[in-house]
Amino acid sequence: MTTNDSRLTSYRKDDREFSAICRCYTLERLRRHLLRDMRIPRRARLVFVAAAILALFSQAAVSQTFSMPRDRDASSDQPSIESICGVQTQDSARAALQLVCQKGTLAYGQSLPSQTIVIGFVGGFANPHDVKHPEVLFAAFLRQQYAPRLHAQVFSNHDRDGALNYVLGLLDTNRDGSLSDEEKKSARIIIYGHSWGASETVAFARTLQHYSIPVLLTVQLDTVSKWGQQPSRIPSNVESAINFFQSEGLLRGRPEIVAADRTRTEIIGNYQFTYVDKPINCDNYPWLARTFNKPHHEIENDPGIWNEIASLIDSKISRGNRAYDLPADIVTMNNEVVRPTMSQPGSVNPMPATARGLEVVAGSPF
Repeated sequence: MTTNDSRLTSYRKDDREFSAICRCYTLERLRRHLLRDMRIPRRARLVFVAAAILALFSQAAVSQTFSMPRDRDASSDQPSIESICGVQTQDSARAALQLVCQKGTLAYGQSLPSQTIVIGFVGGFANPHDVKHPEVLFAAFLRQQYAPRLHAQVFSNHDRDGALNYVLGLLDTNRDGSLSDEEKKSARIIIYGHSWGASETVAFARTLQHYSIPVLLTVQLDTVSKWGQQPSRIPSNVESAINFFQSEGLLRGRPEIVAADRTRTEIIGNYQFTYVDKPINCDNYPWLARTFNKPHHEIENDPGIWNEIASLIDSKISRGNRAYDLPADIVTMNNEVVRPTMSQPGSVNPMPATARGLEVVAGSPF
């Protein structure tokens, strides 16, 4: 081998070693970058946890204050009484209010003694602005029927804070950001709800009790309990309470409500309904719900129940009378008498009975 060949071989060897060194260096840099990138998710998790803790404390702070609610009652996207009651319709939600509409001008609704707040809660994950639910249409009917002395608004059963801020803002008549004893005592609040919304009805009344705010009436429609709640036990700040339920669907309402303090809360009754022989249209729900859980939605669309609720509300807010001034039995459009299924000491309602479901017949008198 010549000298030149030896030098060339040496150069090539050195070049391979240099290339190997470069590759190792490149790989090392790449490894370091990867390790550094792997730390990013860990840092992101820490940032997320810190943000969650900050949000939690911020929410706790917000819950101690409140502001005047926007004028949501006059929202232009809400249906008018004419659209709810103006024409006969096959729409299930509007059909549920047909007996309420037939009352025309409610007997005592023109001169309310003071401002009244009505809060409704829809069930499940329903949108509180969805007019396919009678709860939403009923609130629209009430606030137009009793305007301007009644405020009615529907909330998701997951939005208790929104409902609380709405109520506290309306009660703060002097706009000083806090409630005086006089403002609390003057509160006239009615709460109603269906399914999870009925469970939230009692939970919300209990929240108002924490603020020493009284509640005129709670209405529970086929209560399905939410985790951690006690919807069968009515808190002592509630003046009157009524429960409607059915026991035939996959989801079945709580059959009984009781007063935490019987000397302060009147249980109007626990009314059971069945729809085996007299089904009610539930086209406002998808096929799956109508097939496997129809009774739970039939009671929500029952015109007789909404008619009774309207009468109860009208009586409570217009004359301020207690539950024993109201009829103990419910008479349907078919002249069937529905009596409470249960009672408790201190209630004037008679004991037994199972109610029959109300058949929807357009134009039938109640």
